[in-house]
Formats: sequence, C-alpha cells, structure tokens
Amino acid sequence: MDLIRVKNVNKQYKNGVTAIYDLNLSIKKGSFVFVIGGSGSGKSTFIKMLYREEKPSSGEIFVGGINVAKLRNSKVYKLRRKLGIVFQDYRLLPKLTVYENVAFTMESIGATKAETRRKVLKALELVGLKAKIHNYPDQLSGGEQQRVAIARAIVNEPRILLCDEPTGNLDPDRSMEIVKVLEEINKTCGTTIIMATHDKEIVNKMQKEVVLLKDGRLIKHLEKGGYEE
Repeated sequence: MDLIRVKNVNKQYKNGVTAIYDLNLSIKKGSFVFVIGGSGSGKSTFIKMLYREEKPSSGEIFVGGINVAKLRNSKVYKLRRKLGIVFQDYRLLPKLTVYENVAFTMESIGATKAETRRKVLKALELVGLKAKIHNYPDQLSGGEQQRVAIARAIVNEPRILLCDEPTGNLDPDRSMEIVKVLEEINKTCGTTIIMATHDKEIVNKMQKEVVLLKDGRLIKHLEKGGYEE
C-alpha cells in the first residue's frame, strides 16, 4: 500500500529557480527511505512539500490519502498531526526540561496529563533518554538534543516521520547513533521514515530504500542500496 504518492510534480520558486522537475514516486507504509543527493538536488524541497511548507507548482502529492497540493492553509494542521518532523537544528525550547520539551507537543493538542506522561516516557525510552527527563537542553550533547527532538516528533505516534538532514550538525559517530534510533522506531512502531541526507557513508552502511535526486530530477529509486550516481 502506497502511503505517499507523488505524481508529475514540478516546483518552481518565485525567483525562477526550478527545484523539482516532473517527479513521480511512491513510498509504501512502513518503509525507511533515504532521500539523497548533493546541495541543490531538491532534497529539502521534496521534504517541505510533504509537510506542506511548500506547495508544488504543478502535479499531485498524496500523503496518507490527503492531496497535499490542494490542501487549504486552514487545514494544514490536520496533515501535520499525522506527521513527525525532525530538523537539522534541534529547535528545543531552552527554558524547558527534556520532559517538558516533548510534552509540549501533547499539551498543544489537548491531551490529558496521564496520556501525556505515558506517551512522553515511552518516546524518551525509545530514544534512550529516559534518565535525562529533568535535564535542560544546554546540559545535553548535540546528539542527545537531536534525540529529544526525535522523541518530540514521535510522541504523538505519527504514521510518518520526516527528517531533513537530522545528522547535519553531528560527528560521524553521533550521526550513526541517530540513524540507529530512527531504525529502531521504524522497526518497533512501524513508522514510515523519510530522511533527507547527503551523508553517503550512512546510506551505504544502512542499505535501506534510496531515492537519489540530482538537479531536481529523480535519478534512481532503489528498494535497497547505497549511494551510487
């Protein structure tokens, strides 16, 4: 079953730059997909279109049955509730503890305290940070901060987790740790994971599904593989 379907999508920005050319792509439920390519390949634009930060200039994008391309601005929140999003910069709130940063997502949708506690502790256990619930972001390493950001993104048990260069600020060892955490979430929860990266080493080690973009065009889509142009 295709959870994400992209049909004849083009994306041109107002300055005339075309970021995506005639993209056709299907991603199945439960997949772990690396979207790879160099700078300017269209990786981030593709991810942003999936969570409707950007709209395609033409074509259709279906995410969990929702036609994102035609979604009204007032309805975008309904799409976002089905998604978890992880960025390169961790975007944690500095004056909140690890627990409070993750709980913030649940509170914003009106969850009860009991449900919030159960889900926050479950998410922090999945990312290996249950022992640090009282710490503040500045007391954590970069890798730990990114784990908190992942816990925040999965606490509401989304069907899809979108990761835009989540290891971009980390050294190779910490980067691998983060990808292993994502792999565990994929296996344990069945969450579909789409990760944009330019890190060839990670892609080659993990041997997951690969979408290779170059200059806005789909070059390869492999069910299992590494980085090969």
